[in-house]
Amino acid sequence: MKKRVGILLSGRGSNMMSLVEASRDPAAPYDVALIASDKPDAAGIGWAQAQGLATWALSPKGIGKPAYEAGLDTALRDAGVETIALAGYMRLLSDDFVSRWRGRILNIHPSLLPKYKGLDTHARAIAAGDLHGGCSVHLVTEELDGGTVLGQAEVPILPGDTPDTFAARVLEQEHRLYPRTLAEFVSR
Repeated sequence: MKKRVGILLSGRGSNMMSLVEASRDPAAPYDVALIASDKPDAAGIGWAQAQGLATWALSPKGIGKPAYEAGLDTALRDAGVETIALAGYMRLLSDDFVSRWRGRILNIHPSLLPKYKGLDTHARAIAAGDLHGGCSVHLVTEELDGGTVLGQAEVPILPGDTPDTFAARVLEQEHRLYPRTLAEFVSR
C-alpha cells in the first residue's frame, strides 16, 4: 500500500512538481495526498489544482502562527498524510508542530549539510572558494537544517559561477535527489 505524502510549499514549487511526477510512476511507494501552502496565491497551488490534486492554502497573516499551524495540521491529518515533504516552504515550523510530526517531515536544502545552513548557501559556498556544493534531503527537527541527512547530491562549482548559475545546476540535482530519497524513506 502506498504511503500518503503531504507537500508544503510557498512559491512556484518546482521540487513539488518533481515529487508529484515521480509519484505517478505505478511503482512509486507514495501518493501525494495534499499540496499545502502559506500563500494562497502561490504558483505551485495553481499548478496542483490544475493537476486535480487536493490543495489547502491559508495565510498566517492576521490569524497568527498557532492558528495557522493548527489548520495546517488538521488539513494534513484529514487528508491521511503520513509523511510531510517541504518543497520550497519558506516558513519556519514551530517546535510544537515539528514535535507532533517528529521523524515524518523531510526537507530539501541547497547545500551539502552540515555546511551552510540557512539562506544564501550558493553565494556562501562560492565566496568560501569551495570546489563543490550541492543539496541535501534531511529530517526536520527543531534545529534549523539540523536533522539527520538522508541523501545528498554533489555539484561542482565551476570557474565564473554566480550564485544564480550554480543554483540552476543544483536545482536539477534536487529534482532527482528528492523523489528518490522520499521514496526510500517511505519504503522503510
